[in-house]
Amino acid sequence: MTPEEIVSRLLYRDGLMLVIDKPPGFAVHRGPKGGESLEDHFAALRFGLPRAPALAHRLDRDTSGCLVLGRHRKALAQLGRLFKTGAVEKLYWAVVEGEPATDEGQIDLPLGRLDIARGWWMKHDPSGQPAVTKWKVIGRSQKGGGNLTWLLLEPLTGRTHQLRVHCAAMGWPILGDAIYGRAPRSGGPPLHLHAREVSVPLYKNRPPIRIIAPVPAHMRAALTQCGWREGDNILLRFAGEDGF
Repeated sequence: MTPEEIVSRLLYRDGLMLVIDKPPGFAVHRGPKGGESLEDHFAALRFGLPRAPALAHRLDRDTSGCLVLGRHRKALAQLGRLFKTGAVEKLYWAVVEGEPATDEGQIDLPLGRLDIARGWWMKHDPSGQPAVTKWKVIGRSQKGGGNLTWLLLEPLTGRTHQLRVHCAAMGWPILGDAIYGRAPRSGGPPLHLHAREVSVPLYKNRPPIRIIAPVPAHMRAALTQCGWREGDNILLRFAGEDGF
């Protein structure tokens, strides 16, 4: 990734925070095995500050969309508190394989480590950490030889792989999920999970900063099959929130 490419993915910028549109297939930070990560390119996002911005939270390697960065230490501390207390609202779009029996609901399944040898792979574990996800059906399709459903997902907790494990546990894994779903280890479709929107109450006496990431190219065909149309920028929300 060139400096120009990462700058072109900038969705929001102010004195404390940046939000970028993370591409799928890119780890946000370098893992134990090394290799290129998105963090390697943050120097291009200094915009005159002495240090590069840093991650305020994480997204999976194969998840696309809104990624929040803090521009300096004080900003990172503030953002860290907001994420830790659940004050940051995160809304995801997913295309799942299968068809939920109802149109909305809430998944409350604690999660624990699947196997220490498997690193961050997770599973439903009654004695694990609490994990809660709200979900809502936005569109359904039965074309192309298999049922697909377009979901709006809101994680009320921030567990590793939470949305992926929860959807799989309900019987409708996320399309392209090679760990918890039906996708092959290689050669299958990319993961259809997109951090569509983030809302950050960063400043007192101001409304939260709400950022929307564009629909990624790899999800357009499946979303179109489920009723999405190019140029449709409607904000999809849950009941009780501003203007579903």
